[in-house]
Amino acid sequence: MKLVGNVEIKTIDKIKSGKVREMFSFEDKILIVTTDRISAFDFILPTLIPCKGAVLNKISIFWFDYLKDVIENHLIETDFEKFPKIFKKYKEILRERSVLVKKAKIYPIECVVRGYITGSGWEDYKKGGKIGNVDLPSGLKMCDKLPEPIFTPTTKAEVGHDLSITLQKAKRVFGSDVIQFLKDRSIELYLKASNYAYEKGIIIADTKFEFGASDDEVILVDEVLTPDSSRFWPLDEYEPGRQQVSFDKQYVRDYLLSTNWDRNSTPPKLPEEIILKTTQRYITAYEKLVGKKFDLK
Repeated sequence: MKLVGNVEIKTIDKIKSGKVREMFSFEDKILIVTTDRISAFDFILPTLIPCKGAVLNKISIFWFDYLKDVIENHLIETDFEKFPKIFKKYKEILRERSVLVKKAKIYPIECVVRGYITGSGWEDYKKGGKIGNVDLPSGLKMCDKLPEPIFTPTTKAEVGHDLSITLQKAKRVFGSDVIQFLKDRSIELYLKASNYAYEKGIIIADTKFEFGASDDEVILVDEVLTPDSSRFWPLDEYEPGRQQVSFDKQYVRDYLLSTNWDRNSTPPKLPEEIILKTTQRYITAYEKLVGKKFDLK
């Protein structure tokens, strides 16, 4: 499968180039192309990860379909063979890694749901016994399961870190009814997905959702429950009180933390072993969740 970094499509306007995804405006739709780029610590790394874009795209498509009874989503077409003819000459780039979606007005908020205490949530808890403004029981260990999933939104930043925002402030900024709706749907999505994944041997420790408005309807957009937007832990290796083995990009973060990179300058290239093992982790997540062999075309 061809490695895909930057994507350019002649005669089609690129409207956004994110850390991983490229977006193009086409008629009343948006073409989203998921590249093989990988980011960490708010930097796009100089190394591409083979098959990553296709894996992320396929996992999102699976979840959009599985969760559509909870909330509608932005998907219009996921089969490249049914794309308009204008895209056919870009088959080597677009096949398996692109979708056509509805245009939507995006809510500038990351809807983070945490089912386990880890990452920045664990650091917050150690300081004050809470995550954001959510009080938690005392005595929790690293990576413990929380009594119930919690909603800890962040503002969406175009560059740099997303910033935590309290539920109360989010309601003041975006409106109480809107935030309550996003919170309720986010937790419902997380519960349905995490229960399914648990049966497949994967713990979804936390994740983030994004929503938009299309034709006066709130819909699920962007990516859903991928190894980039979530923490996936193998159930059979789970043990509270320590860092967990993962099927997500935490493996790359851990490698970078083991180097002398200062996280303020250009990131180093990843060694071949790290690249290979990262690809394997992403593919394993796909195969466990979707129940299909990943076809390396």
